[in-house]
Amino acid sequence: MANPISATIDFDRDGVQHGFLQVPYSRNDSAWGSIMIPITVVKNGDGPCALFTGANHGEEYEGPIALNDLANRLQADEIKGRVIIVPAMNYPAYLSATRVSPIDQLNMNRIFPGQSNGTVTQQIADYFSTVLLPMADYVLDIHSGGKTLEFLPFAAYHELDDKELLAKCEAATRAFAAPYHLSLIEIDAASMYDTQAESMGKVFISTELGGGGTASPRTVAVAKRGVHNLLVHAGISQQAPIESDEANIRLDMQQDNAYVFSEHNGLLEPCVGLGDPVKTGDLLARVYSTERSGEAPVEYRAKSNGIIMGRHFPSLVKIGDFMNVIARKVAD
Repeated sequence: MANPISATIDFDRDGVQHGFLQVPYSRNDSAWGSIMIPITVVKNGDGPCALFTGANHGEEYEGPIALNDLANRLQADEIKGRVIIVPAMNYPAYLSATRVSPIDQLNMNRIFPGQSNGTVTQQIADYFSTVLLPMADYVLDIHSGGKTLEFLPFAAYHELDDKELLAKCEAATRAFAAPYHLSLIEIDAASMYDTQAESMGKVFISTELGGGGTASPRTVAVAKRGVHNLLVHAGISQQAPIESDEANIRLDMQQDNAYVFSEHNGLLEPCVGLGDPVKTGDLLARVYSTERSGEAPVEYRAKSNGIIMGRHFPSLVKIGDFMNVIARKVAD
């Protein structure tokens, strides 16, 4: 079955076009309704194609801010090639400020390659897999920690069997010029947008630029600079890259016990902050009972050396929740 999503713009036409990806969605308040996902395409002749996305998860905002800014200002005569900008990939989740879609409760970043005759989220994923990704040479998906996580601002690539593609992904990640960069080890990489793009031979870059369900001037600046620099790196823009005042520090999380998970429900007292150095045995957190006072908290200690790269954001924690990730600084 062909994907039912249609675009109101022509991907092959030169110039700047602002339009929609129209997703048919029959519902109680609109029997013949559609979900209209904003999209901008800027094209000038032949050349590389970059696909930029934000709000793969709906409560991550650096991507939508930076990409709406880019869509507002980028002109065709400033580039050579094509730039496809989708500020809010999971548009229903973006409008509801939720990680997953309120329509079908699916996580966009765990259902690729999608399904053309599936639910709304599955159809969007299938459209990216079958229409948008085939056009792209470079793919940037801008993430942050959302409402439940907070990270040091980093850009990332993944270890790949294709070493030529791996080198290209690493070079593009460095060009993004985030304060930190690394080869990211995912907890569950199967069915991710990242994995789909990489399996198609695309140069893929992801980020985690903050969290807590909001954006900051610093993290927005990192996203805007990174978008600009990636266009320059891809050869789409001939402008000079924007230099960062912050060091581009390489991290490595490929050690045992990098992730720390809670084995208790309770009130989380963080004992270390983002970027803090830790050694094996250092106190990371205490978890207090929420059911009674006078009960000694459970202590969590580091099982590896490094710095705190990410942390759980809400102060209440459930058993199985991620609490910290520890990475090591490494010399380039």
